[in-house]
Amino acid sequence: MARAKKVVLAYSGGVDTSVCIPYLRNEWGVEEVITFAADLGQGDELEPIRLKALAAGASQSLVGDLVQPFIEGFAFPAIRANALYQGRYPLSTALARPLIAERLVAIAREVGADGVAHGCTGKGNDQVRFDVAIGALAPDLTVLTPAREWGMSREETIAYGERHGIPSPVSKGSPYSIDLNLLGRSIEAGPLEDPNVEPPEEVYALTVAVDQAPDQPETVTIGFERGNPVSLDGERLDPVSLVRRANALAGRHGFGRLDMVEDRVVGIKSREIYETPGLLLLIRAHQELESLTVPADVLRTKRQLEMQWADLVYQGLWFGALKDAIDGFMDRSQQTVNGSVRMKLHKGNAIAVGRSSATDSLYVPDMATYGAEDRFDHRAAEGFIYVWGLPTRLSAAVRRQGG
Repeated sequence: MARAKKVVLAYSGGVDTSVCIPYLRNEWGVEEVITFAADLGQGDELEPIRLKALAAGASQSLVGDLVQPFIEGFAFPAIRANALYQGRYPLSTALARPLIAERLVAIAREVGADGVAHGCTGKGNDQVRFDVAIGALAPDLTVLTPAREWGMSREETIAYGERHGIPSPVSKGSPYSIDLNLLGRSIEAGPLEDPNVEPPEEVYALTVAVDQAPDQPETVTIGFERGNPVSLDGERLDPVSLVRRANALAGRHGFGRLDMVEDRVVGIKSREIYETPGLLLLIRAHQELESLTVPADVLRTKRQLEMQWADLVYQGLWFGALKDAIDGFMDRSQQTVNGSVRMKLHKGNAIAVGRSSATDSLYVPDMATYGAEDRFDHRAAEGFIYVWGLPTRLSAAVRRQGG
């Protein structure tokens, strides 16, 4: 099988991507491996990761700051779409993959590489996201997937790396596989593979335990413009700073933990632990503002498309035609989503306690009130109900006649 000679490798510094470097060179005959590590706001010091790639045999080790495009171009569309895979998971990890794939292709073009590679295994979701995205953006590039093909167990992979001078970052006391970016953490493996085992407190890092959260609730006002969050408590913030502050605020009240069994793209069920405090808080607030500013028929249709949008992103189809078409609907629906929402945080909960929009509220007080200011024409309801219920009455009459 023909292999690429010059390859750009998506690099995290973990076991699999580190072992990919000597494996690509020694087993598959790749002449040059260039690594790329994405800064997605995970807070890690990336210089040691860059140096680790060079020590493992990379000819170049690149690091790119993708935090701002990650939030503006991927997180904010997800907030506008209220994207929750299977109604719960806000796609914190999945959203990063098309951005990384886009950058891998750009680097491959810049350095004249004929292939790109990643360290995803054969039963994960990320392999689908990378492969499909790269195929859509650059079908001429060869996609190399050594971890999917080398057939080594986890222990054998670690041993292979150690033979090539790569120390294992996983200890017996920390058996978890963790993915981290500014939107949250995903944690799996180890004892978490048993869906009946309660996650130990040690797996969490962005949120406090509910019993350790403050006894007093805290209320935050989140401002939106065209569906995008723009301010907290009246202070206008850039997108990255806003997400960071939302993370800290929700996390200290224990909000944003998810423990779920989800359906992976490859057809298996997987137990996943997520921490997404800020992202979930912003989505909850956004949903509340939409209830005030979006017409009922648009909102009903949008709820159906939100689920489809989340599925498409989870399944690696960010660059597909259907998602592009749904994006057009989402963008149009957000023109009136302007205003603010007050969210009360307390002991693992985030509850809306106020919604307002000076320009786009569809809530008309003197139509909704039961007080003296009521302008609703109650007498019109009789004719409306007659016409509205006519199909049901006719159908019921026919059934009665038929016994």
